[in-house]
Amino acid sequence: MSEEIYDLAILGGGFGGMTAAIYAGRAHLKTLLIEKGAWGGQINDSIMVENYPGLPGLPGRDLTARVKEHAMRFSDLMTTVTSRIESLSVREDGVKVITTKRKGSFLAQAVIISVGCKPRVLGIPGEVEFSGNGVSYCATCDGEFYTDKTVAVLGAGNSAIQNALLLTNYAKEVIVVVMNEPGHLDCNEAEGEEALSNEKMRFVWNSTISSINGSDTVTGITIKNVLTGKSTDRAVDGVFSFVGMVPQTEFLQDSGVQMDKSGYIPVGKDKSTNIPGVYAVGDCTDTLVRQAITAAGDGCVAEQMAEAYVKESRAVSSILSAPGAQAIIFYSPYDNEGVSRLQPTEDALASAGYHMHVIDISRQRLLYDRLGLTDPMAVALYEDGNLKRTIALTGSDYLHKLASSESGATI
Repeated sequence: MSEEIYDLAILGGGFGGMTAAIYAGRAHLKTLLIEKGAWGGQINDSIMVENYPGLPGLPGRDLTARVKEHAMRFSDLMTTVTSRIESLSVREDGVKVITTKRKGSFLAQAVIISVGCKPRVLGIPGEVEFSGNGVSYCATCDGEFYTDKTVAVLGAGNSAIQNALLLTNYAKEVIVVVMNEPGHLDCNEAEGEEALSNEKMRFVWNSTISSINGSDTVTGITIKNVLTGKSTDRAVDGVFSFVGMVPQTEFLQDSGVQMDKSGYIPVGKDKSTNIPGVYAVGDCTDTLVRQAITAAGDGCVAEQMAEAYVKESRAVSSILSAPGAQAIIFYSPYDNEGVSRLQPTEDALASAGYHMHVIDISRQRLLYDRLGLTDPMAVALYEDGNLKRTIALTGSDYLHKLASSESGATI
């Protein structure tokens, strides 16, 4: 493992990751971006993207190419690595360690997780066995292989119906297996109406696929009616499954990064996780909307916060390595009482010979949290880089608390 420490590591080259890379490049951060496959993620499978502001009517791959080209304008400051990420950990000094499958480990001050999601595998008998040999999760990728053939589609949401409509350009028949009652689809109304009126599409309602059958490749499916329990065999040449996504966060299991029971990462409004300096964006978070534009917005916010974290880390390191008597005053500009005490506190510390640093905890909390402070105003006293004492500057006797400190200096 190289001891080179990047300012920022971006895990994943989706729209959140690419946007973060653009902002990091403009901020002149030394950046590492790791992507295991194609940049852009799921949107590469979209036939046409109509809702990305300023760039309507572009195929998903073309839209990705434009955003990637923008990010690569700063390639002199960015290292790109193609590999699968195996783990993320944090050293005692706060530096993050990213371990990959083929390219070794990398170090970074801050990390943005932008790993997206992957198609949900239901565990239907035959699903895994025939994956790539009749079972697919991407109509854009594999639809042409089923020209003049019969295929089945499992699902009723936007992705399922969009891909089923695409498959009608190739297949002679598209059988859509839906668990809903007749006529009810979970997609947008316009595409639902188009699908229901498409002469190549056949809908099997209140049903699911209970098995995928074949020998070397798929030759049929068994459809089970969820109301009656009756099973029916249908001959098909391929099966396309679109029943949801799961976040690609398995590598975080032992990282300490908090995840919900489904593997999604809860984040704050600043896209922070529960670990300082680690942020998450896009589809792998517990967001309400999963779109390229929302992922891009997340990437902007996360990079801005990561950039501030990196700058604060440098400042803290400089303060803690400084010789002599150093006083760090923590305050919030939203605490009026604390603001009124700021100048008297600075005057008292200055008269005692301290070199002072004032930190606004509404914007910078790295050292404040590391010291375990909870009071709205406090001071940390250092001597030659060694912490001597922290003092909560609360109550009317706050100056007396300073005067009675064991700092070795008279206040």
